[in-house]
Amino acid sequence: MQAVSDALAAVPLLWWLLALGAVLLFWLVGAVKRLRALRAELLNLWQRLAEALQPRDAAVEPLVALLRGPMAAEQVALDAFLGAAAQARQGAAALGARPLDATLARQWAAAEAQLAGAATRLLALLEALPELRADAAVAPLLAALKDAQPKLAYARQRFNEAAEAHDVAIALVPTTLVARALAMAPVGRV
Repeated sequence: MQAVSDALAAVPLLWWLLALGAVLLFWLVGAVKRLRALRAELLNLWQRLAEALQPRDAAVEPLVALLRGPMAAEQVALDAFLGAAAQARQGAAALGARPLDATLARQWAAAEAQLAGAATRLLALLEALPELRADAAVAPLLAALKDAQPKLAYARQRFNEAAEAHDVAIALVPTTLVARALAMAPVGRV
């Protein structure tokens, strides 16, 4: 009789353990899906950011080629602009291969800052040459450079917001265990 009552007492405990195991399993599956969805969103946003870079990158070399003759005295500024653009392109290509790498993101952001400084200097020099800015060949390239900036800023902002959401998700106490098991690290800001 005692064995039967012990068996009946163990059944509810077994059901509780099974229910707890099922809840943990569902939570684990949900956490993994959420983390993967956040990473997929980051990869998608990097793709959009790379697309926003293309018009600017396409305008740099033709613009410098057109400005070499009329701005012969400013070859240093043109070379600095061209070099900074090449470095930013290389950084973007490296980050494109691994968009979630924080170190590559910092390197690309530094290259972009250097490019912004060189572009600002070049545009300031062009302000003194209104006839060159109005040239039929130069004006569309300058417009492409200027038009790309707000689109690029918006794309960077969206990527950084998604990176922040990803990093918050992997820092939360129960989810951090899953993130560690999946070797997920914080994502760099661009």
